[in-house]
Amino acid sequence: MFKELPVLTSGEAVDFTKYEAKFKALADAKRLQIMYELTQKGNVCVCDLQEIVEMPQSKLSYHLKILLEAGLIARETRGTWSYYELNHEEVNRLLSPELCCIFRHDAPSDCCS
Repeated sequence: MFKELPVLTSGEAVDFTKYEAKFKALADAKRLQIMYELTQKGNVCVCDLQEIVEMPQSKLSYHLKILLEAGLIARETRGTWSYYELNHEEVNRLLSPELCCIFRHDAPSDCCS
């Protein structure tokens, strides 16, 4: 797992734009609730998700769009219905040592290698 992490050298520029949308998406209680429900229930039809989170379809669509654009969830269309699931790989990557290595002042030399 650690082989995929970037090795940062002192003074190296870090592109934070790829993280910006992800953390903006995470900075909302409703979107966190949606992600939690997807974690608990797995692949969920949008019609069922609407009932689970008790949200009108228009507001749910808005939040799902933000989560999709951030890569935190995935959508599969079956006929006329969309099914959503958590993008576990991306969520795990965000919660991994990758960002820790960028922000730790005392990061060990093998932190991101």
